[in-house]
Amino acid sequence: MKVLLCGGAGYIGTHVALEFIRRGDQVGILDNFSSGLRENVRPEVQLYEGSILDKAHLDRTLSEKWDTVIHLAAFKAAGESMLEPAKYANNNICGSLLLLSACVEHGVANFILSSSAAVYGEPTYLPVDEKHPTLPTNYYGYTKLAIEDNLAWFSRLKGLNYVSLRYFNAAGYDPNGEMLGLETNPANLIPVVMEVASGIRKSIQIYGDDYPTKDGTGVRDYVHVSDLAIAHAQAADYLMQGNGSLVVNLGSEQGLSVREIVECARQITGKAIDENIVGRRPGDPAKLIASSTKALKTLGWKPKFSSVETIIETTWKVYQSKAKENS
Repeated sequence: MKVLLCGGAGYIGTHVALEFIRRGDQVGILDNFSSGLRENVRPEVQLYEGSILDKAHLDRTLSEKWDTVIHLAAFKAAGESMLEPAKYANNNICGSLLLLSACVEHGVANFILSSSAAVYGEPTYLPVDEKHPTLPTNYYGYTKLAIEDNLAWFSRLKGLNYVSLRYFNAAGYDPNGEMLGLETNPANLIPVVMEVASGIRKSIQIYGDDYPTKDGTGVRDYVHVSDLAIAHAQAADYLMQGNGSLVVNLGSEQGLSVREIVECARQITGKAIDENIVGRRPGDPAKLIASSTKALKTLGWKPKFSSVETIIETTWKVYQSKAKENS
């Protein structure tokens, strides 16, 4: 298979690229390195440096005839999206529409979208399945839902087949240790915890300890990034087999609280990991847990690496490796 990953130099994208490389597929990456890491781009990959907002660059790249295009080139910080909606509108919506149009123009048959559980907003029932109402509570989630809506129209009007993968909380690093570049300025819980354990930060902020959960802190569904990568390959196979379009959740179906994550990190790292309790963040639900039954039934996907121990251990190894490099 010949597959192009837009935004493929990012944290998730490089793991997806690695999965396709291991399968023996031909992989291209289109990335402008606004947040991607050159260190994690494998030598087997054909690199097309540029932006999805550059129509001429898209035309040159897509003219090389790809079986499947995977779109991971989005800004993803929910909090930032509420402060800078124009930035997210320009890249996540306008850029995505340019990419979709270019794919149709150049005869790309199959499209995979990196979507998000943020499309659901505040859950009205748990676990959240694909039939749950989509009422995003942040602008980032809205941008993902907007692209899903446009994908449905492009599929209906232009015959573009697609799979939209709604990730829950991506975490962890390649279990074989082949990805060693760290995200810059991470905002997600687990890398922030690792930065505290590594001495990069003094403490972690816990946003609220008065939720109606077992320990008062928010509960989330964490899925290992390598499991996400496998799902992308399975989605590409699904499309290549002519199965039509699909929207699926990708989660571990296990809920872990902030305190459980921090405590597991303390045990694995042997570090104290100081914490500070601060106020709740607006829009943060008490619990968010996936139902991934549809992904199992349609793609045959079942997470293999998404235990909290594996997620923390694989992440800590990368942070330890970086600490040795810098010592």
